[in-house]
Amino acid sequence: MSGSGLLARANKAVADFDAAVERRVDRRRGNATLDKVMYAATELGDFSLIWHLIGTARALGPDRRPVHAARLSTIIGIESVLVNAVIKNFVRRHRPPWEQERPYNLRRPRTSSFPSGHASSAATMFGVLSQRDRLWPLYLVIGATVASSRVYVKVHHPSDVVAGVVLGTALAALARRAWPLPPS
Repeated sequence: MSGSGLLARANKAVADFDAAVERRVDRRRGNATLDKVMYAATELGDFSLIWHLIGTARALGPDRRPVHAARLSTIIGIESVLVNAVIKNFVRRHRPPWEQERPYNLRRPRTSSFPSGHASSAATMFGVLSQRDRLWPLYLVIGATVASSRVYVKVHHPSDVVAGVVLGTALAALARRAWPLPPS
C-alpha cells in the first residue's frame, strides 16, 4: 500500500473514532448538571487557571513552599508555549463547527484544534502534581474532567483530546526528570 493510501486509512480511522465518540457524547449533552460541570471545567481550564490555583493552594498549605507553585507555573508555561504556539501552528486542524446551540456562554478558541491544550495541560499537571502526593486521585478526576469537557462543549474533536493527553503525559515525564521535586 502506498504512503497516501496509508494516510487515507489513518485519516478515516481517526474520523470514524471521532464520529463514534461524538455520537455517545451527544446522548449525554443537555443534562443540566452535566452541562454545568463540563462548561465550568472547560472555563477553569482556560489559561490553566485550575492548575495555577492548585499550585497556589499547595504553596500556601502545610508545606508553605512557594517553589512548588513556581515550578508548576513554569512547567505549565513551557507546555502552553509548546502546544499553543508551536504544535497548533504547525498542524492547523479545524475545530468542530461553532454555530451549534450551547447552554452557556463560552470563550471561542482562536487556535488550531490539534492537539487539545486543555487535555495536554491536564495530563502534564496530573503527572507533575501526583508525584509523592496523596491527593493524586483528585488531580486525576480534575484532569479527566477538564480534558473531556472539551469534547462535551464541542470545541475539540475527541482525537484532539487523546493526542493532548498523550503529549501531556510525555511532557510530565520529561518535566519530572528535568526538574524533580526537592526531597521532602
